[in-house]
Amino acid sequence: MVFTKNIFTPFLMSSESHKNALNLVQRPRRLRRTDALRRMVTETQLTVNDLIYPLFIMEGENQKVEVSSMPGSYRYTLDLLLKEVNEAWELGIPAIALFPLVAEEKKDNAGTESYNPEGLIQRTVRAIKQAIPDIMIITDIALDPFSSKGHDGIVSEEGEILNDETVEVLVKQAISHAQAGADIVAPSDMMDGRIGAIRQGLDEAGYTQVAILAYTAKYASAYYGPFRDALDSAPKFGDKKTYQMNPANSREALTELALDEAEGADIVMVKPALAYLDIIHLLRSATDLPVAAYNVSGEYAMIKAAGKMGWIDEKKVMLETLTSIKRAGADLILTYFAKEVALILRP
Repeated sequence: MVFTKNIFTPFLMSSESHKNALNLVQRPRRLRRTDALRRMVTETQLTVNDLIYPLFIMEGENQKVEVSSMPGSYRYTLDLLLKEVNEAWELGIPAIALFPLVAEEKKDNAGTESYNPEGLIQRTVRAIKQAIPDIMIITDIALDPFSSKGHDGIVSEEGEILNDETVEVLVKQAISHAQAGADIVAPSDMMDGRIGAIRQGLDEAGYTQVAILAYTAKYASAYYGPFRDALDSAPKFGDKKTYQMNPANSREALTELALDEAEGADIVMVKPALAYLDIIHLLRSATDLPVAAYNVSGEYAMIKAAGKMGWIDEKKVMLETLTSIKRAGADLILTYFAKEVALILRP
């Protein structure tokens, strides 16, 4: 039998010929030989500068309550939150993202508490800026924590989420956060046109320096469950599929990206991250703006649960997960693991 020379030929030769054939020019394992060598040729470097630390704030004093579905993650009263923020800053974490647990009696369908100058978020931003002025504060712009209906927008009598009426409230909310000292506002609501309206509102109010981090591709995901436990913000009826994106769609993310860019977004984001690495890569390939990704509560909770059971090495999986998000194209990562990662990464 005569064999044609091809990629399989070495495996059909005699032992001596086989050895000669394996005198390869390219041996990728050469660059994997030692730890120092592997570090030298690492393509993706996860650093503390990539991290944004999401934090939950609640009313009261001297309280720190663990979120049952998010082990190691807590709701803080302002006095203890300031200590947590200071620890994060000392670890080199450059930014935090704030999310409020709002008392039920302060909620209504119009989300009016969201733009109260003396509201929980506004007081928290002022206190943090006074204590740690250089840390970047990102605030969530959406109505669900303030809504008696649990939705990101105002609900009509027929149960429809009203887009334009909601955007008017979001602009007021963003301006009130800027007045309090927020560095970046992050509209997470997915209402149409809200980026442009918020940009115009901020500029007209004199806050041209306040940046917008747009939740550009926020999917109607099942990974948000623990977050909604933390803030008691689950919808009281229906779901969020009429305004959050269909998990089956990718091209639609490019439409949202084009709109957010045109309307004045400074940073664009994909949420969730781990099940949407392709979307992160898609946006990274299509824009010159910084791309953020949200390593969401469900992703966090799964790693924590499996680690507790001893099924995985929690720290290694945590680092591998965040590295994969950055490798996909994320410049910034919102993650509840931020402090744990910073402790590992710091010199």
